[in-house]
Amino acid sequence: MKNQRLCVIFSILFGLIGSALTAAANNRNGYSSMSSSRSASTASSSQANQPRFLSRGHTYRAVVGDTLVLPCEVENIGPLVLLWRRGINVLTASNIMVTRDERIRLIGGYNLEITDLEPQDAGDYVCQISDKVNRDQVHTVEILVPPTIRAVPTSGQVQARKGGAITLECKASGNPVPSIYWTKKSGSGKSSARIGDGTILTLEKLERQQAGVYQCTADNNVGEPVTVDMRLDVLYPPEIQVEKSWIHTGEGYEAVLQCIVFADPVATVSWYQNSFLLQPTDRKITNYRGNRHDLTIRHIQPEDFGNYSCVADNSLGRSRKYMELSGRPGPAEFYSPKWGRSSDKYNLTWKIDSYPPLEEVRLLYRRVLMNDSFQQPGQWHNLILTPEHRPTTEPKTHIMSYTLKNLHPGGYYEAIVQAKNRYGWNEVGDIFQFIVANGSSDHFPEGAEVVASSKSRSKASSSLYFIDSSIVYLMIVLNVINLLSSRKVSNGNRN
Repeated sequence: MKNQRLCVIFSILFGLIGSALTAAANNRNGYSSMSSSRSASTASSSQANQPRFLSRGHTYRAVVGDTLVLPCEVENIGPLVLLWRRGINVLTASNIMVTRDERIRLIGGYNLEITDLEPQDAGDYVCQISDKVNRDQVHTVEILVPPTIRAVPTSGQVQARKGGAITLECKASGNPVPSIYWTKKSGSGKSSARIGDGTILTLEKLERQQAGVYQCTADNNVGEPVTVDMRLDVLYPPEIQVEKSWIHTGEGYEAVLQCIVFADPVATVSWYQNSFLLQPTDRKITNYRGNRHDLTIRHIQPEDFGNYSCVADNSLGRSRKYMELSGRPGPAEFYSPKWGRSSDKYNLTWKIDSYPPLEEVRLLYRRVLMNDSFQQPGQWHNLILTPEHRPTTEPKTHIMSYTLKNLHPGGYYEAIVQAKNRYGWNEVGDIFQFIVANGSSDHFPEGAEVVASSKSRSKASSSLYFIDSSIVYLMIVLNVINLLSSRKVSNGNRN
Protein backbone atom coordinates (compact mmCIF):
# COMPACT_ATOMS: atom_id res chain seq x y z
CA MET A 1 0.00 0.00 0.00
CA LYS A 2 2.88 2.40 0.80
CA ASN A 3 4.46 1.82 -2.60
CA GLN A 4 1.14 2.50 -4.40
CA ARG A 5 0.66 5.70 -2.44
CA LEU A 6 4.17 6.85 -3.33
CA CYS A 7 3.46 6.26 -7.02
CA VAL A 8 0.24 8.29 -6.83
CA ILE A 9 1.98 11.15 -4.97
CA PHE A 10 4.86 11.25 -7.48
CA SER A 11 2.40 11.21 -10.42
CA ILE A 12 0.45 14.16 -8.94
CA LEU A 13 3.68 15.99 -8.14
CA PHE A 14 5.11 15.64 -11.64
CA GLY A 15 1.74 16.58 -13.14
CA LEU A 16 1.69 19.78 -11.12
CA ILE A 17 5.30 20.54 -12.04
CA GLY A 18 4.49 20.00 -15.70
CA SER A 19 1.43 22.25 -15.53
CA ALA A 20 3.39 24.98 -13.75
CA LEU A 21 6.16 24.84 -16.29
CA THR A 22 3.66 24.99 -19.15
CA ALA A 23 1.88 28.02 -17.64
CA ALA A 24 5.13 29.84 -17.09
CA ALA A 25 6.19 29.21 -20.66
CA ASN A 26 2.88 30.54 -21.96
CA ASN A 27 3.18 33.71 -19.88
CA ARG A 28 6.76 34.36 -21.07
CA ASN A 29 5.75 34.13 -24.72
CA GLY A 30 2.74 36.34 -24.24
CA TYR A 31 0.20 33.67 -24.87
CA SER A 32 -3.35 34.32 -23.67
CA SER A 33 -5.17 31.40 -22.20
CA MET A 34 -8.39 33.04 -23.30
CA SER A 35 -7.44 33.11 -27.04
CA SER A 36 -8.99 30.12 -28.75
CA SER A 37 -7.19 30.74 -32.04
CA ARG A 38 -3.69 30.75 -30.45
CA SER A 39 -4.55 27.57 -28.44
CA ALA A 40 -5.50 25.77 -31.60
CA SER A 41 -2.25 26.88 -33.24
CA THR A 42 -0.17 25.67 -30.25
CA ALA A 43 -1.89 22.26 -30.27
CA SER A 44 -1.17 21.87 -33.96
CA SER A 45 2.53 22.78 -33.40
CA SER A 46 2.85 20.32 -30.45
CA GLN A 47 1.56 17.45 -32.54
CA ALA A 48 4.18 18.22 -35.17
CA ASN A 49 7.01 18.27 -32.61
CA GLN A 50 6.28 15.29 -30.34
CA PRO A 51 9.19 14.27 -28.02
CA ARG A 52 11.01 11.11 -29.08
CA PHE A 53 14.02 9.07 -28.00
CA LEU A 54 17.19 9.27 -30.05
CA SER A 55 18.92 6.51 -28.03
CA ARG A 56 17.77 2.90 -27.86
CA GLY A 57 17.34 0.40 -25.06
CA HIS A 58 20.25 -1.99 -24.66
CA THR A 59 21.61 -4.75 -22.41
CA TYR A 60 24.86 -3.76 -20.73
CA ARG A 61 27.37 -6.13 -19.11
CA ALA A 62 29.83 -4.55 -16.72
CA VAL A 63 32.27 -5.85 -14.14
CA VAL A 64 31.66 -5.10 -10.49
CA GLY A 65 33.61 -1.99 -9.45
CA ASP A 66 33.53 -0.45 -12.92
CA THR A 67 31.65 2.70 -14.06
CA LEU A 68 28.66 2.42 -16.41
CA VAL A 69 26.83 5.14 -18.38
CA LEU A 70 23.24 4.51 -19.51
CA PRO A 71 22.26 6.82 -22.39
CA CYS A 72 18.94 8.68 -22.61
CA GLU A 73 18.84 11.19 -25.44
CA VAL A 74 15.47 12.82 -26.15
CA GLU A 75 14.38 15.19 -28.90
CA ASN A 76 11.68 17.84 -28.41
CA ILE A 77 11.37 17.30 -24.69
CA GLY A 78 9.93 20.81 -24.33
CA PRO A 79 8.37 21.49 -20.97
CA LEU A 80 7.94 17.78 -20.19
CA VAL A 81 9.82 16.11 -17.34
CA LEU A 82 12.26 13.27 -17.99
CA LEU A 83 12.43 10.61 -15.30
CA TRP A 84 14.92 7.84 -14.49
CA ARG A 85 13.47 5.06 -12.41
CA ARG A 86 14.34 1.54 -11.38
CA GLY A 87 11.28 -0.47 -10.57
CA ILE A 88 9.09 1.79 -8.42
CA ASN A 89 12.07 3.84 -7.25
CA VAL A 90 12.53 7.23 -8.97
CA LEU A 91 16.21 8.07 -9.40
CA THR A 92 15.98 11.48 -11.13
CA ALA A 93 13.27 13.97 -12.22
CA SER A 94 14.45 16.40 -14.87
CA ASN A 95 17.78 17.61 -13.39
CA ILE A 96 16.77 16.85 -9.83
CA MET A 97 18.48 13.90 -8.08
CA VAL A 98 15.78 12.05 -6.15
CA THR A 99 17.90 9.06 -5.04
CA ARG A 100 20.31 9.42 -2.16
CA ASP A 101 22.87 7.09 -3.75
CA GLU A 102 25.98 9.23 -4.31
CA ARG A 103 27.26 6.81 -6.93
CA ILE A 104 24.50 7.88 -9.33
CA ARG A 105 24.44 11.17 -11.27
CA LEU A 106 23.40 12.72 -14.62
CA ILE A 107 26.05 13.58 -17.18
CA GLY A 108 25.89 15.08 -20.68
CA GLY A 109 22.22 15.93 -20.33
CA TYR A 110 20.11 13.04 -19.13
CA ASN A 111 22.63 10.16 -19.35
CA LEU A 112 22.73 8.19 -16.11
CA GLU A 113 26.18 7.35 -14.71
CA ILE A 114 26.69 4.67 -12.04
CA THR A 115 30.14 4.36 -10.47
CA ASP A 116 31.62 1.58 -8.32
CA LEU A 117 29.16 -0.97 -9.62
CA GLU A 118 27.86 -3.48 -7.11
CA PRO A 119 26.15 -6.85 -7.72
CA GLN A 120 22.82 -5.39 -6.50
CA ASP A 121 22.94 -2.76 -9.28
CA ALA A 122 21.84 -5.42 -11.77
CA GLY A 123 18.33 -4.99 -13.20
CA ASP A 124 16.22 -2.78 -15.53
CA TYR A 125 16.67 0.99 -15.66
CA VAL A 126 13.84 3.04 -17.28
CA CYS A 127 14.19 6.48 -18.87
CA GLN A 128 10.61 7.87 -19.06
CA ILE A 129 8.93 10.93 -20.58
CA SER A 130 6.22 12.15 -18.20
CA ASP A 131 3.45 12.88 -20.66
CA LYS A 132 0.05 11.27 -21.07
CA VAL A 133 1.56 8.38 -23.05
CA ASN A 134 4.37 7.81 -20.51
CA ARG A 135 6.79 6.72 -23.19
CA ASP A 136 9.90 5.02 -21.84
CA GLN A 137 13.20 3.41 -22.81
CA VAL A 138 14.53 0.37 -20.89
CA HIS A 139 18.18 -0.55 -20.32
CA THR A 140 19.05 -3.92 -18.76
CA VAL A 141 22.20 -4.07 -16.63
CA GLU A 142 24.01 -7.33 -15.91
CA ILE A 143 26.82 -7.17 -13.37
CA LEU A 144 29.74 -9.54 -14.01
CA VAL A 145 31.37 -10.68 -10.79
CA PRO A 146 34.88 -12.24 -10.76
CA PRO A 147 35.02 -15.62 -9.05
CA THR A 148 35.66 -16.09 -5.36
CA ILE A 149 36.51 -19.44 -3.79
CA ARG A 150 36.84 -21.02 -0.38
CA ALA A 151 37.89 -24.41 0.92
CA VAL A 152 35.68 -26.75 2.94
CA PRO A 153 36.78 -26.87 5.72
CA THR A 154 38.07 -23.29 5.70
CA SER A 155 41.36 -24.40 7.33
CA GLY A 156 42.25 -26.24 4.12
CA GLN A 157 43.66 -29.18 6.14
CA VAL A 158 42.32 -32.74 5.83
CA GLN A 159 43.60 -36.11 7.00
CA ALA A 160 42.89 -39.70 6.02
CA ARG A 161 44.34 -43.16 6.69
CA LYS A 162 46.30 -45.03 4.06
CA GLY A 163 43.96 -47.34 2.14
CA GLY A 164 40.92 -45.23 2.97
CA ALA A 165 39.05 -42.56 0.99
CA ILE A 166 38.83 -38.79 1.28
CA THR A 167 36.63 -36.08 -0.22
CA LEU A 168 38.09 -32.63 -0.92
CA GLU A 169 35.59 -29.81 -1.42
CA CYS A 170 35.68 -26.16 -2.41
CA LYS A 171 32.88 -23.68 -3.13
CA ALA A 172 32.97 -20.82 -5.59
CA SER A 173 30.69 -17.91 -6.48
CA GLY A 174 30.60 -15.29 -9.22
CA ASN A 175 28.63 -14.22 -12.26
CA PRO A 176 28.57 -16.15 -14.54
CA VAL A 177 28.77 -19.24 -12.35
CA PRO A 178 32.45 -20.29 -12.31
CA SER A 179 33.73 -23.64 -13.54
CA ILE A 180 35.91 -25.51 -11.04
CA TYR A 181 38.80 -27.91 -11.58
CA TRP A 182 41.49 -29.59 -9.45
CA THR A 183 45.26 -30.01 -9.76
CA LYS A 184 48.00 -31.33 -7.46
CA LYS A 185 51.14 -29.36 -6.75
CA SER A 186 54.50 -30.98 -7.38
CA GLY A 187 57.57 -30.72 -5.18
CA SER A 188 58.64 -27.59 -7.03
CA GLY A 189 55.32 -25.91 -6.18
CA LYS A 190 54.00 -26.06 -9.73
CA SER A 191 50.61 -27.56 -10.47
CA SER A 192 50.35 -30.73 -12.49
CA ALA A 193 47.74 -31.63 -15.09
CA ARG A 194 44.03 -31.41 -14.26
CA ILE A 195 42.94 -34.38 -12.13
CA GLY A 196 39.27 -33.58 -11.55
CA ASP A 197 36.36 -31.22 -12.23
CA GLY A 198 33.57 -29.90 -10.03
CA THR A 199 33.31 -28.78 -6.45
CA ILE A 200 34.21 -32.23 -5.03
CA LEU A 201 37.32 -34.37 -5.60
CA THR A 202 37.15 -37.93 -4.23
CA LEU A 203 40.31 -40.00 -3.72
CA GLU A 204 39.96 -43.69 -2.94
CA LYS A 205 42.41 -46.34 -1.69
CA LEU A 206 44.89 -43.70 -0.63
CA GLU A 207 48.63 -44.25 -0.88
CA ARG A 208 51.23 -42.20 0.96
CA GLN A 209 52.38 -40.70 -2.35
CA GLN A 210 48.98 -39.01 -2.66
CA ALA A 211 49.67 -36.77 0.30
CA GLY A 212 50.41 -33.17 -0.60
CA VAL A 213 48.82 -29.91 -1.65
CA TYR A 214 45.80 -29.98 -3.93
CA GLN A 215 44.70 -26.81 -5.68
CA CYS A 216 41.10 -25.93 -6.50
CA THR A 217 40.70 -23.33 -9.26
CA ALA A 218 37.56 -21.33 -10.18
CA ASP A 219 37.26 -19.50 -13.50
CA ASN A 220 34.36 -17.67 -15.19
CA ASN A 221 36.36 -15.57 -17.70
CA VAL A 222 35.81 -12.43 -15.60
CA GLY A 223 39.18 -11.30 -14.33
CA GLU A 224 41.84 -13.85 -13.43
CA PRO A 225 41.08 -17.40 -12.17
CA VAL A 226 41.29 -17.76 -8.39
CA THR A 227 42.68 -20.71 -6.44
CA VAL A 228 42.65 -22.16 -2.96
CA ASP A 229 45.06 -24.78 -1.61
CA MET A 230 44.09 -27.82 0.43
CA ARG A 231 46.68 -29.97 2.19
CA LEU A 232 46.00 -33.69 2.42
CA ASP A 233 47.89 -35.66 5.06
CA VAL A 234 47.82 -39.43 4.54
CA LEU A 235 48.41 -41.19 7.85
CA TYR A 236 50.29 -44.50 7.63
CA PRO A 237 52.70 -46.66 9.63
CA PRO A 238 56.43 -46.30 8.93
CA GLU A 239 57.94 -47.53 5.67
CA ILE A 240 61.73 -47.87 5.40
CA GLN A 241 64.02 -47.99 2.38
CA VAL A 242 67.76 -48.71 2.47
CA GLU A 243 70.12 -47.76 -0.34
CA LYS A 244 72.52 -50.59 0.54
CA SER A 245 71.73 -53.70 2.55
CA TRP A 246 75.41 -54.68 2.49
CA ILE A 247 78.08 -52.10 3.34
CA HIS A 248 81.74 -52.89 2.68
CA THR A 249 84.40 -51.33 4.92
CA GLY A 250 87.69 -52.03 6.63
CA GLU A 251 89.38 -51.58 9.99
CA GLY A 252 90.32 -48.00 10.66
CA TYR A 253 87.98 -46.65 8.02
CA GLU A 254 84.59 -44.96 8.32
CA ALA A 255 81.20 -46.34 7.27
CA VAL A 256 77.78 -44.71 6.91
CA LEU A 257 74.57 -46.74 7.22
CA GLN A 258 71.48 -44.99 5.94
CA CYS A 259 67.73 -45.53 6.25
CA ILE A 260 65.08 -43.50 4.44
CA VAL A 261 61.96 -43.41 6.61
CA PHE A 262 58.48 -42.46 5.41
CA ALA A 263 55.80 -42.07 8.08
CA ASP A 264 52.88 -39.88 9.09
CA PRO A 265 52.73 -39.13 11.99
CA VAL A 266 56.50 -38.63 12.05
CA ALA A 267 58.30 -41.74 13.32
CA THR A 268 61.00 -42.04 15.95
CA VAL A 269 64.01 -43.99 14.67
CA SER A 270 66.31 -46.22 16.70
CA TRP A 271 69.44 -48.15 15.64
CA TYR A 272 70.31 -51.70 16.69
CA GLN A 273 73.45 -53.82 16.40
CA ASN A 274 72.86 -57.56 16.51
CA SER A 275 69.42 -56.99 18.13
CA PHE A 276 70.88 -54.73 20.87
CA LEU A 277 69.84 -51.09 21.09
CA LEU A 278 72.73 -48.93 19.95
CA GLN A 279 73.72 -46.08 22.23
CA PRO A 280 75.43 -43.16 20.42
CA THR A 281 79.11 -42.64 21.28
CA ASP A 282 81.96 -40.52 19.97
CA ARG A 283 82.59 -43.19 17.32
CA LYS A 284 78.98 -44.07 16.56
CA ILE A 285 76.97 -40.99 15.66
CA THR A 286 73.30 -40.82 14.64
CA ASN A 287 71.73 -37.91 12.82
CA TYR A 288 68.95 -37.20 10.39
CA ARG A 289 67.93 -34.69 7.80
CA GLY A 290 64.34 -34.82 6.62
CA ASN A 291 63.45 -38.47 6.19
CA ARG A 292 67.11 -39.62 5.87
CA HIS A 293 68.55 -41.19 9.02
CA ASP A 294 72.28 -41.95 9.19
CA LEU A 295 74.46 -44.02 11.48
CA THR A 296 78.12 -43.04 11.06
CA ILE A 297 80.76 -45.38 12.52
CA ARG A 298 84.26 -43.94 12.68
CA HIS A 299 87.55 -45.81 13.00
CA ILE A 300 86.00 -49.21 12.33
CA GLN A 301 87.07 -51.96 14.75
CA PRO A 302 86.58 -55.73 14.40
CA GLU A 303 83.66 -55.73 16.86
CA ASP A 304 81.82 -53.21 14.67
CA PHE A 305 81.26 -55.76 11.92
CA GLY A 306 77.90 -57.50 11.97
CA ASN A 307 74.20 -56.95 11.45
CA TYR A 308 72.55 -53.58 11.99
CA SER A 309 68.95 -52.50 11.78
CA CYS A 310 67.00 -49.28 11.92
CA VAL A 311 63.58 -49.38 13.57
CA ALA A 312 60.91 -46.73 12.99
CA ASP A 313 57.86 -46.33 15.28
CA ASN A 314 54.78 -44.13 15.19
CA SER A 315 51.27 -44.41 16.60
CA LEU A 316 50.15 -46.55 13.65
CA GLY A 317 52.87 -49.21 13.67
CA ARG A 318 56.52 -50.23 13.44
CA SER A 319 58.93 -51.11 10.65
CA ARG A 320 62.49 -52.53 10.58
CA LYS A 321 65.19 -52.87 7.90
CA TYR A 322 68.44 -54.82 8.21
CA MET A 323 71.93 -54.03 6.89
CA GLU A 324 75.24 -55.84 7.16
CA LEU A 325 78.51 -54.06 7.85
CA SER A 326 81.23 -56.34 6.56
CA GLY A 327 84.94 -56.43 5.81
CA ARG A 328 84.48 -59.18 3.22
CA PRO A 329 85.15 -58.23 -0.43
CA GLY A 330 82.44 -56.65 -2.52
CA PRO A 331 80.84 -58.46 -5.47
CA ALA A 332 82.78 -58.70 -8.72
CA GLU A 333 81.88 -56.15 -11.40
CA PHE A 334 82.80 -57.20 -14.96
CA TYR A 335 84.21 -54.79 -17.55
CA SER A 336 84.61 -57.20 -20.47
CA PRO A 337 82.55 -56.86 -23.64
CA LYS A 338 79.74 -59.22 -24.43
CA TRP A 339 81.37 -60.18 -27.73
CA GLY A 340 84.84 -61.71 -27.87
CA ARG A 341 87.64 -60.83 -30.30
CA SER A 342 88.96 -64.33 -30.84
CA SER A 343 87.27 -67.53 -32.00
CA ASP A 344 88.87 -69.77 -29.35
CA LYS A 345 89.71 -67.55 -26.38
CA TYR A 346 88.20 -64.73 -24.38
CA ASN A 347 89.66 -62.15 -21.98
CA LEU A 348 87.67 -61.56 -18.79
CA THR A 349 88.28 -58.36 -16.83
CA TRP A 350 86.63 -57.43 -13.55
CA LYS A 351 87.05 -55.32 -10.43
CA ILE A 352 86.52 -56.15 -6.77
CA ASP A 353 86.44 -53.73 -3.84
CA SER A 354 88.25 -54.86 -0.72
CA TYR A 355 89.99 -52.87 1.99
CA PRO A 356 92.24 -55.75 3.14
CA PRO A 357 94.36 -57.47 0.45
CA LEU A 358 92.71 -60.28 -1.48
CA GLU A 359 93.98 -63.73 -0.55
CA GLU A 360 92.31 -65.82 -3.21
CA VAL A 361 90.06 -65.42 -6.25
CA ARG A 362 87.92 -68.15 -7.75
CA LEU A 363 86.80 -68.02 -11.41
CA LEU A 364 84.07 -70.36 -12.58
CA TYR A 365 82.90 -70.56 -16.19
CA ARG A 366 80.88 -72.90 -18.36
CA ARG A 367 79.43 -73.14 -21.82
CA VAL A 368 75.67 -72.96 -22.34
CA LEU A 369 74.58 -75.41 -25.07
CA MET A 370 71.68 -73.96 -27.04
CA ASN A 371 69.41 -75.06 -29.86
CA ASP A 372 66.08 -73.91 -31.20
CA SER A 373 64.03 -75.36 -28.32
CA PHE A 374 66.13 -75.37 -25.17
CA GLN A 375 69.40 -74.43 -23.50
CA GLN A 376 71.49 -76.83 -21.44
CA PRO A 377 74.45 -75.60 -19.37
CA GLY A 378 77.65 -77.55 -19.30
CA GLN A 379 79.91 -78.34 -16.35
CA TRP A 380 81.54 -75.54 -14.39
CA HIS A 381 85.30 -75.07 -14.82
CA ASN A 382 86.83 -73.97 -11.53
CA LEU A 383 90.02 -71.88 -11.58
CA ILE A 384 91.83 -70.67 -8.46
CA LEU A 385 93.73 -67.41 -9.03
CA THR A 386 96.29 -65.75 -6.82
CA PRO A 387 95.87 -61.98 -6.76
CA GLU A 388 98.92 -59.80 -7.31
CA HIS A 389 100.24 -57.98 -4.29
CA ARG A 390 98.74 -54.52 -3.86
CA PRO A 391 100.30 -51.97 -1.49
CA THR A 392 98.02 -50.79 1.28
CA THR A 393 98.47 -47.22 0.06
CA GLU A 394 96.64 -48.02 -3.18
CA PRO A 395 92.85 -47.67 -3.55
CA LYS A 396 90.60 -50.44 -2.34
CA THR A 397 89.62 -51.42 -5.90
CA HIS A 398 91.33 -54.55 -7.30
CA ILE A 399 91.29 -54.91 -11.11
CA MET A 400 92.04 -58.37 -12.53
CA SER A 401 92.02 -60.07 -15.92
CA TYR A 402 92.24 -63.66 -17.09
CA THR A 403 92.20 -65.16 -20.59
CA LEU A 404 90.07 -68.26 -21.11
CA LYS A 405 91.46 -70.58 -23.81
CA ASN A 406 90.29 -73.51 -25.93
CA LEU A 407 86.77 -72.12 -26.21
CA HIS A 408 84.24 -73.20 -28.82
CA PRO A 409 83.90 -70.74 -31.76
CA GLY A 410 80.61 -68.90 -31.52
CA GLY A 411 80.00 -70.47 -28.13
CA TYR A 412 77.77 -68.86 -25.52
CA TYR A 413 79.38 -68.83 -22.04
CA GLU A 414 78.76 -67.56 -18.53
CA ALA A 415 81.16 -66.81 -15.69
CA ILE A 416 81.22 -66.12 -11.95
CA VAL A 417 84.03 -64.60 -9.87
CA GLN A 418 84.38 -64.92 -6.09
CA ALA A 419 87.02 -63.35 -3.88
CA LYS A 420 88.35 -63.93 -0.36
CA ASN A 421 90.16 -61.73 2.12
CA ARG A 422 90.91 -62.26 5.79
CA TYR A 423 87.23 -61.75 6.67
CA GLY A 424 86.03 -64.47 4.31
CA TRP A 425 84.51 -64.98 0.88
CA ASN A 426 82.23 -62.41 -0.72
CA GLU A 427 78.69 -63.13 -1.76
CA VAL A 428 78.18 -64.61 -5.22
CA GLY A 429 77.55 -61.76 -7.66
CA ASP A 430 75.58 -61.69 -10.89
CA ILE A 431 76.48 -64.19 -13.58
CA PHE A 432 78.32 -62.60 -16.50
CA GLN A 433 77.44 -63.87 -19.98
CA PHE A 434 79.56 -63.54 -23.13
CA ILE A 435 79.88 -64.90 -26.66
CA VAL A 436 83.04 -66.17 -28.33
CA ALA A 437 83.67 -64.82 -31.80
CA ASN A 438 82.65 -67.01 -34.73
CA GLY A 439 85.55 -68.30 -36.79
CA SER A 440 83.92 -67.10 -40.04
CA SER A 441 83.74 -63.50 -38.83
CA ASP A 442 86.77 -61.30 -38.19
CA HIS A 443 85.04 -57.97 -37.63
CA PHE A 444 83.24 -56.39 -34.67
CA PRO A 445 79.48 -55.81 -34.62
CA GLU A 446 78.27 -52.35 -35.50
CA GLY A 447 77.79 -50.17 -32.45
CA ALA A 448 80.79 -51.59 -30.57
CA GLU A 449 82.59 -48.91 -28.58
CA VAL A 450 86.00 -49.12 -26.89
CA VAL A 451 85.59 -47.58 -23.42
CA ALA A 452 88.56 -48.76 -21.33
CA SER A 453 91.60 -51.03 -21.25
CA SER A 454 93.26 -53.23 -18.66
CA LYS A 455 96.18 -55.70 -18.42
CA SER A 456 95.82 -59.38 -17.71
CA ARG A 457 98.21 -61.22 -15.42
CA SER A 458 100.19 -62.22 -18.53
CA LYS A 459 100.56 -58.47 -19.30
CA ALA A 460 98.65 -58.93 -22.57
CA SER A 461 96.54 -55.90 -23.40
CA SER A 462 92.80 -56.21 -23.68
CA SER A 463 90.40 -53.56 -24.97
CA LEU A 464 87.03 -53.24 -23.35
CA TYR A 465 83.92 -52.29 -25.22
CA PHE A 466 80.17 -52.67 -24.98
CA ILE A 467 77.57 -53.53 -27.60
CA ASP A 468 73.84 -53.28 -27.70
CA SER A 469 72.10 -56.33 -26.18
CA SER A 470 69.85 -56.72 -29.21
CA ILE A 471 72.95 -57.40 -31.37
CA VAL A 472 74.08 -60.03 -28.88
CA TYR A 473 70.78 -61.89 -29.12
CA LEU A 474 70.89 -61.66 -32.91
CA MET A 475 74.36 -63.22 -32.97
CA ILE A 476 73.18 -66.00 -30.65
CA VAL A 477 70.39 -66.83 -33.08
CA LEU A 478 72.83 -66.80 -36.03
CA ASN A 479 75.20 -69.13 -34.19
CA VAL A 480 72.36 -71.55 -33.44
CA ILE A 481 71.32 -71.52 -37.11
CA ASN A 482 74.92 -72.15 -38.21
CA LEU A 483 75.22 -75.00 -35.70
CA LEU A 484 72.00 -76.65 -36.93
CA SER A 485 73.07 -76.22 -40.56
CA SER A 486 76.46 -77.84 -39.95
CA ARG A 487 74.76 -80.79 -38.25
CA LYS A 488 72.43 -81.27 -41.23
CA VAL A 489 75.37 -81.18 -43.64
CA SER A 490 77.27 -83.68 -41.47
CA ASN A 491 74.27 -86.01 -41.35
CA GLY A 492 73.89 -85.74 -45.11
CA ASN A 493 77.52 -86.68 -45.66
CA ARG A 494 77.14 -89.74 -43.46
CA ASN A 495 74.16 -90.89 -45.48
